[in-house]
Amino acid sequence: YERLQSALCQEGLPPTLDCSAEPRTGFGPLDVTVCILGSPTPFLPVLLEGGTRCPGAMVLCLSPTWASRVPSESSPGSWSLLLSRGVSFKMGGHSTLETFVPPRRANYVTGTFAPGDPEGGWVGELARDLDCPTGGSVPLAHRLEDALVTRWVLAARANLPVPPTLAFVLGARGDLPAEPAAPGVRLVRLEDPQGQQSLVQEEVGAFLGGTAMEPYGQVVVRPAGWRWRGTGTRSTHRKEEGAAVAQAVGARLRGLTEEDSVLLEAMVPTATPSPRGGRACPVPCPPGSPAPRLPMALRICTLVCRSWGDRPQLCQVACAVGRAETPARHGAALPQGLDSSLQQWGVVAPSQRQALATRLREATEAAATALLATEAELSPRQRGGSRARTDILGEHGAGDAAGARGHPAVLSAVSPSPSPGVDFLLACPMLHRAQRHLVEGKDILLIGAGGVSKSFVWEAARDYGLRVRGPGRRRARGGGGWHGRGAGAGRAPVTPLWGRRSTCDVERAAGAVPFPAVAKLEFGAGGVGVRLVENAGQCHAHAARLWRDLRDDADHPGIGLGWGNAMLLMEYVPGTEHDVDLVVFEGRLLGAWVSDNGPTRVPAFLETAACLPSCLPADRQAQLVRAALECCRACGLRDGVFNVELKLGPAGPRLLEINPRMGGFYLRDWIREVYGPDLLLAAVLVALGVPPVLPARPAPRTHLAGVMCLGSEHGETLAGGGGMEALRELHGRGLVRLNRLFEEPEGAGEYEEPLLSVACAGATLAEACERLLGLCQGLGIDSPRYPVEHFLSHFK
Repeated sequence: YERLQSALCQEGLPPTLDCSAEPRTGFGPLDVTVCILGSPTPFLPVLLEGGTRCPGAMVLCLSPTWASRVPSESSPGSWSLLLSRGVSFKMGGHSTLETFVPPRRANYVTGTFAPGDPEGGWVGELARDLDCPTGGSVPLAHRLEDALVTRWVLAARANLPVPPTLAFVLGARGDLPAEPAAPGVRLVRLEDPQGQQSLVQEEVGAFLGGTAMEPYGQVVVRPAGWRWRGTGTRSTHRKEEGAAVAQAVGARLRGLTEEDSVLLEAMVPTATPSPRGGRACPVPCPPGSPAPRLPMALRICTLVCRSWGDRPQLCQVACAVGRAETPARHGAALPQGLDSSLQQWGVVAPSQRQALATRLREATEAAATALLATEAELSPRQRGGSRARTDILGEHGAGDAAGARGHPAVLSAVSPSPSPGVDFLLACPMLHRAQRHLVEGKDILLIGAGGVSKSFVWEAARDYGLRVRGPGRRRARGGGGWHGRGAGAGRAPVTPLWGRRSTCDVERAAGAVPFPAVAKLEFGAGGVGVRLVENAGQCHAHAARLWRDLRDDADHPGIGLGWGNAMLLMEYVPGTEHDVDLVVFEGRLLGAWVSDNGPTRVPAFLETAACLPSCLPADRQAQLVRAALECCRACGLRDGVFNVELKLGPAGPRLLEINPRMGGFYLRDWIREVYGPDLLLAAVLVALGVPPVLPARPAPRTHLAGVMCLGSEHGETLAGGGGMEALRELHGRGLVRLNRLFEEPEGAGEYEEPLLSVACAGATLAEACERLLGLCQGLGIDSPRYPVEHFLSHFK
């Protein structure tokens, strides 16, 4: 508690207010409680950020007497963690010591699990086998700190360069594969280290003389395992000193236990600076300076967190600089940023530094992906509980001969403490996992199951632990109740709409709306029945066709004809078309995503292509988001997930329609892929009265460009030419995103709806469009009648 007060004082924040004499009551099953166990110092930035995003949700538990474990009511064999006391955090850095009566149930738990931490014992015991998500455990921390285990995973699963390594273990170790096929890592199992000296000498000699060691001049002998974290126990030798190396290995083997290993590894020469961007040059001194030019070395350390969608995200890069003759160790020097370190090392060109930073991010996230994937294969006992998983990890790397070209060798992984500056990236996923736990076991009433395009609802319900109730279990061909009503509003710049149901009404509307105009169904979806009309005669003709062909839901299921077939005539608005998907809670905007649409196929306005993120400048996107939010508020839409379609012209945004539901077609899938958050989960949380935690400043992970396929244009090509099989196979490999909208072509002629959407990803939008165009040309989707290149040319 005193350490907490000292840390708050150093940050210029007020001391903790002691309100423990007046117990807090009223916490229920929908209250978010993220519990941090142990020392306040490492997690203080996360607690402060979480207190700003969700006031009162972040609770610090400083003593084992403040919490208790009770058998779980929902997960037999697991435990619930109840907090009788804690320090909660609110906006402005305010903290309060509170007593909870009855005890407050934790929805997410993490803490200081790192080996050697003074609080690690009681923290690990309280967090063991919990029924709520747990951001780590003592067994997981021990596994992560074992250099042999992590090095094998990085080499075998992530195909990342690691130092050539010869590892000796006792034969009883069961946490390693029997025959590890990891490039650069050789595992030798010993039954009796004392009686197998000849085998040890033979292995050491073969390792030192092998081709993998040719680029290296020195080796390191050290024990590995979680018990050796931070001890610095090691010896360094020239690789020519074979006898001394074997003797050092033998000395270490005399103390070998079943949890440890002895590593003989190449000493990776750390990257050294050069005034011209080369290697192995000392830091230059001013002309005429008598000071010697000392060779310096660089070690790169990264921090990665598990972000939305369980994807690793690089949070922070810190560089440690030291003398080249001794390894630069993280923590032994004050860290500095990557960009300035690269400049110091002679990498002058900004594009080159950016390319190196990109490669570092890719390698770091690939390493984390491999580590987390192998962790998921462990049993609940090995993980420390069925809900335990690592949410934060660090990686240490250094440059070798390959590292000079931007591919650092990964030396080890650790279970780190969060650092200042990454509070936002860490707090939001913690709160998100807690909210996911809240929805487990909740009932949702599904009215109208929708077609194949809505099958994700069933999959998501299973993944989130939701129980689906109601008449929605029988699958309908169309969208059913998921299609919302279009609406207009008055406070944002909107298009005037006139509802008409008779020939006289059409005549009056034609006299009030300037031509060209757009005629559409009052209740509609998928662009069915929308048409550009040039004059009153075309307007009358289209109305007659609509009222003849689309009378009720049986004529075209799922587009909203159950609410009637009245027609609207609206002003034609020039400009580019965009979708804005919003999450609104009590009138407050919690999240917004803007996507761009390609040119529609007039006169029916059928969608052709789309991209996410938007190509628009930030200020124009902000215009669209503000207009969409004001339109929703003016219609009384204050809680929910909404899709607003607008056009953006020279005079600003103009409203086309509002769908009081999440965006249809591919939008939910794309937003998850590009940004991470799930609109469906957000909708469930809003329905429960819980404001979803969403990224306030979303950064895209990738760019997506997609094109619609039509039954009339592409049905025979995709079905007869093997195109669908190829798309499914590419989708399964993650090379394209395939969103089936209907099992069979829906509608005909001017009432046709898209059959499917196919999209490609890229580091840039141009790259995504290039891949998509090549795919469409190869599969026959692109044609003179369906010019995909023209559709994509609008995304600039």
